[in-house]
Amino acid sequence: MRLLFDARYIRTDFHDGISRYSAELAAAVHAAAPAAGVEVVFLVWDAAQIPLLQAGARTLTIHAPTAMREPFTALLLNRYRPDVVFSPMQTIGSLGRRFGLILTLHDTIYYRHRTPPRDLPWYVRLGWRLFHLSYVPQRLTLNAADVVATVSETSAAEFARVKLTKRPVAVIPNAPQRLAALLAPEEAVEPGAQNLVYMGSFMPYKNVETLIRAAASLPGRTLHLLSRISPTRRAELESLVDPAGAAVVFHG
Repeated sequence: MRLLFDARYIRTDFHDGISRYSAELAAAVHAAAPAAGVEVVFLVWDAAQIPLLQAGARTLTIHAPTAMREPFTALLLNRYRPDVVFSPMQTIGSLGRRFGLILTLHDTIYYRHRTPPRDLPWYVRLGWRLFHLSYVPQRLTLNAADVVATVSETSAAEFARVKLTKRPVAVIPNAPQRLAALLAPEEAVEPGAQNLVYMGSFMPYKNVETLIRAAASLPGRTLHLLSRISPTRRAELESLVDPAGAAVVFHG
């Protein structure tokens, strides 16, 4: 079986949520594929993404997921005769596909908070807002797949509540690894961690403000904020830092 895995959401600067999810799942699929008799090819759009995949991973370079031709991606992928295409998002085009398709929807947050990420092209931001005015476009998108993946039972239950798809929904969790299990036997987990890490966007609904205000109660510790952030948004958040509390370090 030939599987095309959409790895185009792996970032080359700092991971955000979808980038980390894509990278970790890609690594797991690459490791498991040979024993299952699956040939995996990873879709990328930037050569800089290739070193972030597993050594020896096969890749196919196509357009960026934000390109205007994205709705017609299936017509391009048909040429490579995949049996299945998996995407960690739901926006890859399915028109005219001749393969099995697994799309991923992580949650329904954007129906309550419709502001799109500011780094997207204007036409994508416009389409984003229009897309989330109603559940109908999402239903059409997800029902065009064979299977819908999501990251939690909570999200799966929400999809069912609003009747978002008639396709089977599979949960592929995005929970963090149990890092203690990865330590060498002689290592120990010390209580009272000194470093707190946030990885995600700085969009308003993420409420990073609460983390920064809470850091005021943790003197002697450091809150690390890892994702890319605009100078304006950084200034807004820096104004909330209490010098008497935890140090707050922006890495993006």
